[in-house]
Amino acid sequence: MTATNRKSIGFLSFGHWTPSPQSKTRTAADTLLQSIDLAVAAEELGADGAYFRVHHFARQLASPFPLLAAVGARTSTIEIGTGVIDMRYENPFYMAEDAGSADLISGGRLQLGISRGSPEQVIEGWRHFGYRPVEGEDDADLARRHTEVLLEVLKGEGFAQPNPRPMFPNPPGLLRIEPYSEGLRKRIWWGAASNATARWAAGLGMNLQSSTLKVDETGQPFHVQQAEQIREFRAAWDEAGHGFQPRVSVSRSIFAITNDLDRAYFGGSGDSEDQIGNIDASMRAIFGRSYAAEPERLVKQLAEDEAIAEADTLLLTVPNQLGVEYNAHVIESVLTEVAPALGWR
Repeated sequence: MTATNRKSIGFLSFGHWTPSPQSKTRTAADTLLQSIDLAVAAEELGADGAYFRVHHFARQLASPFPLLAAVGARTSTIEIGTGVIDMRYENPFYMAEDAGSADLISGGRLQLGISRGSPEQVIEGWRHFGYRPVEGEDDADLARRHTEVLLEVLKGEGFAQPNPRPMFPNPPGLLRIEPYSEGLRKRIWWGAASNATARWAAGLGMNLQSSTLKVDETGQPFHVQQAEQIREFRAAWDEAGHGFQPRVSVSRSIFAITNDLDRAYFGGSGDSEDQIGNIDASMRAIFGRSYAAEPERLVKQLAEDEAIAEADTLLLTVPNQLGVEYNAHVIESVLTEVAPALGWR
């Protein structure tokens, strides 16, 4: 599969809230309700996706499925998804029920992004949720084990022995998780930080979500490393022979400066560069730059981003604390002032 110009364009919200007077989202309720409203607004503007990040023990969006179900009920065409759910915290059987329900409510629009997760607010927070690695595992192994169970359950095949005296009549044979949503298994995405985990995801038949950071494996610019990760993912996918084409998303902070308010918020960040840091004590990471400029200049900058060119889906990270109206403007500016000039629309 080769690079494509046409993009599915959506937004990605981390769902921050703070009691600060400068924030439009001062409570969890503000963030949840505004997330629904922004998805509705984005659909009306012609955006393709509404995605939400999940963080535990933080003043951000956490339990995603009530929000996804609510967005699915209020919208009709936009994809709804996550980027990403930390699988160290998840019961894959209960998760399959929640995901199946949200997918059915939305009419099959769920795009479920999952991953090992990132450093969290508390030490080994997944232990408080009742999960821990078995002997010989680390927390990354725990996440991958939960993921493999989820993928198996989402096939919809029976595995549980029925009670010979059930409360309600059972269909014949072994029982599966209900509700089951046909097609959801092909709409699972893995958030890969390294080339190796991208290849692993391809082998299991998961789509690829590549964020604004990855493990620094070559010292090259972020977008060059990310483009290589995507190419390695696609090569591993072809080798696995799944019989259908995968999707690949990248996320970016992109702000088209079209008025004085845009300039006040983002006028000073137009010349940002990649940053080097550490995800944890042993992992050096590279963080991608933000883009903020007048549309004509922005088009030239984005045309040089190799990873965006490789991906079929672009997720715009939005500053949700600035409110629904402003974030709808951010999305609309990219859709109307930038995307057509790059052939994305």
